[in-house]
This record gives sequence, structure tokens and C-alpha cells, in this order.
Amino acid sequence: MLIQRRKLSLFARVGLGVIAWLLFLGLWYLSAIFEWLPPMSLPHPVDVVKAFFRLWMENDLIGNVAISWWRIAQAFFWSTLIALPLGIIMAFSEPVFHFVNPIAAPMRSMPVSAFLPAIIAVFGLDEQMKIAFLFIGMFFYLLAIVTEEANRVRKELIETALTLGAKKLQVLWLVFCASFPPIYGSFRILYDIGWTYVILAEVVNSRKGIGYMIESARKFLDFDRVYAGIIAIGLAAFLFRWLLKMSEHWLFPWQKVATRAAGKEE
Repeated sequence: MLIQRRKLSLFARVGLGVIAWLLFLGLWYLSAIFEWLPPMSLPHPVDVVKAFFRLWMENDLIGNVAISWWRIAQAFFWSTLIALPLGIIMAFSEPVFHFVNPIAAPMRSMPVSAFLPAIIAVFGLDEQMKIAFLFIGMFFYLLAIVTEEANRVRKELIETALTLGAKKLQVLWLVFCASFPPIYGSFRILYDIGWTYVILAEVVNSRKGIGYMIESARKFLDFDRVYAGIIAIGLAAFLFRWLLKMSEHWLFPWQKVATRAAGKEE
């Protein structure tokens, strides 16, 4: 017997989220007051809020977030440009799949940080290194998603297109159109991956970016600004994830209707 998950109301979902955050902030406050952890490692939340506004007013927080986002966006663009066609071809060509996958599969399992010395050796310490590092972190994940979603396209759809006289390129385009909505949904996770890796990329020879701000604060043992920078990353990542989610509803409105219909059937 399957357990049915009860769907909560909007009020209940928001309420639970608020309670969770209040508990988290309460524990943080108590930890700072009673010094359960060393003061340097966990500053007072009020001091972190003050440091956040100092970053905003004195350290060009918005500009540094924008620079980090632009680095992620460039790696995202090249990852998408290559992974979309390659992944679809891999789904329908066994020779291509078995040629690319033996390299792509292990790369997905390896920590990206292990490639940093090699990337520095190849691309130097400038902007190209940061983009290449982010590209490796994002590309192989996206390639696997594209291949998987292309494989999920119903065979009846492809057979109907072939029966109607569609050529190979037209079939590939059909598969792309059918698989693109779920692929687009994965872009949110892809951006989360980018925000995760951009900090490490910006630690090396950087003068701008949110990662540089955090590393600079750490060197001066200013942990108020370190935590403020972490909060800034969380807010920026949440904002871009929300924008992608809203654009997904706008571009593919039928998916929301289909999800509701599936929920009613269950």
C-alpha cells in the first residue's frame, strides 16, 4: 500500500518555513550569546547584519555579485551550447554515446576542485581560468541530464514523425522540442552548481566577485563579513533560482496544468 503525501495549504507551508527559520536564528543567537562555539567562528547575528550593510555601502556588494553572476553565466552559456546538441545526438547514436560517455561518466563523479591545478596550468590565473573551472563543473552534469531527457521522449512520437517523412535533422529537432521543458527545469540546479563553484574559482587571483570578498574578509579574520558574504550568496542564488522558476512557468504553462491533472488522478 502506497503512502499518500498530504498536500499542505499555502498558509501551512509558509508557516512551517517561518518556524524553521526562527528556530535556526534562535539557535544561532543562543550559540553566540552563550559562546557554545568559539566567538571567531560564529559571530553574533546582529554583527553579521551590520557587516552585510557595510558590504552593501562600502564594498560594492551588488557589483561583486554581478561579476560572480557574469562568470557563471558565461560558463552556463558554453555548457548549454555544447551539451544540448551533443546530449541529444548521444541519445540516438550508440557510437557517439559509447565514444563520449566513457569520458563523461567518470568526470561527473570526480570533484571539480581536483582539476583546479591543471586548469591553472592550462589557462593561467586570469578570467579564462575561472570560466573553464565553472564550465567543467556544469557541463558534464548538464550533458547527463540532456541525454536522459532525450531518451525519455516517447518512441511513438518519433515513429510518427518518421512515418510522415521527417528527416534525421527534423527528428532531432522534434526530440529537442519535446525534451527541452524538463531540461530547462534542470537549469535551476545548474545555476546552484555554478554558485557553489564560483567561490572556489574566485579565491585564486581575483580582485572582484563575491568569493573574493569572502576570502579577503577571512584573511583579516573579519568573520562578520565572511558570514555576511555567505548570506549574500544565498540571497543571490535564491533570486536567480526564483527568476528561472518564474520563466519556466511563463515559457511552459502547460506543465503546471499537467502536474495538477496528474495530482487529481492520484
